[in-house]
Amino acid sequence: MKNKVLNCFLLISVTLLVLYFSLKDNFYDTLNILKTLDKWWLLVAFLLVASYWFFKAIALHKIVRNFKKEYSFEKAFKFILEINFFNAITPFSSGGQPFELYCLKKEKIKMADATTIVIEQFVVYQIALVILGVVAILCNSIFHIFTNNTILKNLVTIGFFTNTLVTVILFLLAFTKKTNKFVVNKVIHFLHIIKIIKDEEKQKNKLNKYINELYDGTKLLLKDKLNFIGMIFINFIGLICLYLVPLALLYSTGDYVSFDGFKSIISSAYVMLIGSFVPIPGGTGGLEYGFVQFYGNFIKGSILTAIMITWRFITYYIPMVVGAIAFNIRKRNDKK
Repeated sequence: MKNKVLNCFLLISVTLLVLYFSLKDNFYDTLNILKTLDKWWLLVAFLLVASYWFFKAIALHKIVRNFKKEYSFEKAFKFILEINFFNAITPFSSGGQPFELYCLKKEKIKMADATTIVIEQFVVYQIALVILGVVAILCNSIFHIFTNNTILKNLVTIGFFTNTLVTVILFLLAFTKKTNKFVVNKVIHFLHIIKIIKDEEKQKNKLNKYINELYDGTKLLLKDKLNFIGMIFINFIGLICLYLVPLALLYSTGDYVSFDGFKSIISSAYVMLIGSFVPIPGGTGGLEYGFVQFYGNFIKGSILTAIMITWRFITYYIPMVVGAIAFNIRKRNDKK
């Protein structure tokens, strides 16, 4: 509860600071633009976000069905909405994975299989994210879309290597059984020496069994390599939908020329690379900074501020609210 209160306090505080610095010089102009945004293009922007949820739900559904054939797509979609909520209120989007494990366990899925599902889902998403990051970096180096800014370049580099490192670690965790057992056994032995664990052999056997089950589940998922590549592609398409949201918002202002779909995707990929390592719920502060810096190459002033605020509202705050509603519906159903 203390962590939740702290996270909410950080989120609200940083959001207010971002709004203050964004609006202090052009408050009324930005407000007027926000009032006149085209409602149909706002609907398109929201549908693009919903498409992102949809594609993530497809990937989750395909993975879970390897362990529970009767798992429905409707459940997977609702599950994605709830995961969005827990990711939104925790630093580094770290709250979604424990919640996934808890819910999958309630679906009568073994803990080792549930862990495999969570790792697999995260791995295919991370690979898609990194691929888009690589594409963005290559395209910028070829077409020189952005001006050479040392600070931004360093932030993007850190974000890219952070996401790549996370992906590699997850691969090692899922696919290197001998290494995992070696590390686990050494850790348990150390904990036994300092009197934290009493029965060393019992704990080793328990965790080694868990690692065997995890490895077997991972092999099952990777047995069909085309399916694995397909799930990466599904996440890739979902991210492209998300990355096109700023373009729809630009069109909602009546501006159809400042940037196109290609620049929207490249810019959003850069923004996501920066925001991924900001240790505040939702990457708040980092994502807004990245958005202004990269999209500021194409639009300026009040239009940039209005689009950034609307983009953040549609891609972060609305999903958080929708996820909270879905989670409360789950809680009510569980009580029945």
